[in-house]
Amino acid sequence: MRLVKSGQVIEDQYIRILDDEMIPDGVPVIVTAARFMADAAAIMRRDAPTGVLWPNNRKVAELAPYLDRLSLVALVFPSFRDGRAYSQARLLREQYRFRGELRATGDVLRDQFLFLARSGFDAFEVKKDADAEVFAKEIARHSVFYQPTGDGRLAAARARLGRAGSDLSAARGESVR
Repeated sequence: MRLVKSGQVIEDQYIRILDDEMIPDGVPVIVTAARFMADAAAIMRRDAPTGVLWPNNRKVAELAPYLDRLSLVALVFPSFRDGRAYSQARLLREQYRFRGELRATGDVLRDQFLFLARSGFDAFEVKKDADAEVFAKEIARHSVFYQPTGDGRLAAARARLGRAGSDLSAARGESVR
């Protein structure tokens, strides 16, 4: 699988660890949700970046106590028709303020890329090489959006209001912060 992050196709630095495998020291890993929840305290004491592969049928609220120490949450799309991971992404970004890498994995299609990015995903595991190149180019294609969402960008109306307020303050000679 190809990994697209920050508009680039990159080499994945994380190693996926199966439930019965030893977790190596000093390397970034992704563990399953079951393994993580069974031994979260020990896994969080690792001295390397740690991520969790989170299925879309579990509540992300279970991750809340650990989000400040997790470097990555990979949300699973078992089918392109199953959009529960979109809701999970929005919750992680907006309600729980998760700032680590939010990765889309599973049945991730190019048609859904913009929706994934707008939901807060910033990394995408893509099955087809051609799709990976499209994902990488698409991230820079859209710069203005009307809907507020979980990707941190201001909606067009909010940005315009902010600029108008700054312009008005400057015209009055007030300092703008």
